[in-house]
Amino acid sequence: MAKKVQIAGVLGLSILLSFCSDKKEQTSDVAQYQVNNQVISLTENSNLKGRIKVTEVAEEDFTFDLVTAGLVKAIPNHYAEIASPFSGRIVKSFVKLGQKVGVNQPLFEVSSPDYFEAQKDYFDSKQEYKQASLNLKRQADLLANGVGVRQEYEEAETENSIAKASFDNATAAIKIYNVQPTSLVLGQPLIVRSPIDGEVLENNIVLGQYINDDADPVVKIASLNKIWIVGKVKEKDIQHLTKLNKVQIELAAYPGEPLMGTIYHVNEIVDEETRSIDVLIEVDNNKRILKPGMYVNVRFIDQPEKVILVPSRAVLQGEDDSFVFIEVAPNEYIRKNVTIGGVSGNQTVILSGLAKGDKVVSEGGIYLPQL
Repeated sequence: MAKKVQIAGVLGLSILLSFCSDKKEQTSDVAQYQVNNQVISLTENSNLKGRIKVTEVAEEDFTFDLVTAGLVKAIPNHYAEIASPFSGRIVKSFVKLGQKVGVNQPLFEVSSPDYFEAQKDYFDSKQEYKQASLNLKRQADLLANGVGVRQEYEEAETENSIAKASFDNATAAIKIYNVQPTSLVLGQPLIVRSPIDGEVLENNIVLGQYINDDADPVVKIASLNKIWIVGKVKEKDIQHLTKLNKVQIELAAYPGEPLMGTIYHVNEIVDEETRSIDVLIEVDNNKRILKPGMYVNVRFIDQPEKVILVPSRAVLQGEDDSFVFIEVAPNEYIRKNVTIGGVSGNQTVILSGLAKGDKVVSEGGIYLPQL
């Protein structure tokens, strides 16, 4: 019986010691630091002293380097999709795939009843204008010799003005199709010509094919000596674009052979889904390395500048902001909100909130209270 009491006594002592130990540990945890007027002070025996490391802030040379995806596309005014302006039958082709063409060079011929009507309107209006002009001249001569009638002269003048307007409209309608009215022959096929200098990228001309005026283009031409690349830049990085002076294009097909480009235009509208903007980059493409539709990597690089860099582990994230802890005295710290400008490796660029010489908690900030 005495043995049982002894065991019970030992067990009770053990529980008591354990309780005291837990209480002591809890007391120790609570006493790791004190907070007074937003200043966090470590207590004399705080075990956090060995976990917190401090780094002095300095300005360093930093080159902003942003990599994003890009899509190659032809420059719009260097690209043309050519279809027949009239319904009709293709009767002749002048080009082949890959051929280089110049402005106004013939591409194909279309025999079209609609084009014949346009020709007929031109010649009819030309004849009517000629007759109206002769009649006006005749009435003017009669009036000048005193045998004419003023009313008939004025009517001839009105008819001449109407005929001239009709003829001018018919002439303009013919010129739209890149046809010189002076060389027009009634009934001849329409010769469709190239509007730009370039290279035939697609040739879907089929001799004898009947096509409608709303059919898909049968020839695609582009000048690819210069080309655009559309790069997407996140909203948070837009601020850096004004300082960029170089753009490097990297292709998976040609590793180690980057191309250089220049920013042509920065879009003014942010895509609501991707929260990014389109940046147009113009690149020389004399070697025809870049092909429309190709995906590339776009690397934006600016001139080195002095910025404040801190270890990325020093930057902590709150609900709505980023912050660091600054040492204001030995073992005393305050929270300071900062604005981040980007991340490079294991360092973060600080745009505002810190000054040269500040001492930042570079490790162990997570153990301090986020006031």
